[in-house]
Amino acid sequence: MQQITPCLWYDDQAEEAAGYYTSVFPNSRITDVTRYTEAGPGTPGTVVTVAFELDGRPFVALNGGPIFPFTEAVSLQVQCDDQAEVDRLWAALLEGGGQESQCGWLKDRWGLSWQVTPRVLIDLVSGPDPAKAARVTEAMLTMRRIDIRRLLEAAEG
Repeated sequence: MQQITPCLWYDDQAEEAAGYYTSVFPNSRITDVTRYTEAGPGTPGTVVTVAFELDGRPFVALNGGPIFPFTEAVSLQVQCDDQAEVDRLWAALLEGGGQESQCGWLKDRWGLSWQVTPRVLIDLVSGPDPAKAARVTEAMLTMRRIDIRRLLEAAEG
C-alpha cells in the first residue's frame, strides 16, 4: 500500500523544526537524517532531509533554500480534546516568534500554518441544528485561540 508523506520545505532549518515539533507532540520522533555528500548540491555533511513522525504520522523536512516559503494555502490541523491541550499547543507553536491569526490558526516561527482545533468545535458546527452551528461559527469568527467555554455558551444560545 502506498503511503503519502507531506514534505515540508525549509530554507536551512529542517533539523531544528523537526526536533522542535517532535518535542511538542506525543508519540513523535525523528526517524532518519540524510546529509549531502560530495556530489552536492549542498555542502557535504549538511542536512538535506529529516524524516520524522508526529503522533505516529510520517513527515519529511527538506532544506531546500529560500526559494519556496510556506503560505496559508497549506496548514496542519491538530484536533484537541480539551482547552488545556489547545492552550498548550497554541503556546508551544507560537514560541520563538510565531504569529497568531484568526479562528484557531497560527504560523509557527518557520512560517508553517497550523490550525489548533478543539474536536468539540467540529462536532458543534457539523451537528444537525443549523442555528446552533451558526451561533458557534459566529463566536469562532471572533477568536484567535479557540475558547471552548465560549463555543459551548454560543451553542446554548
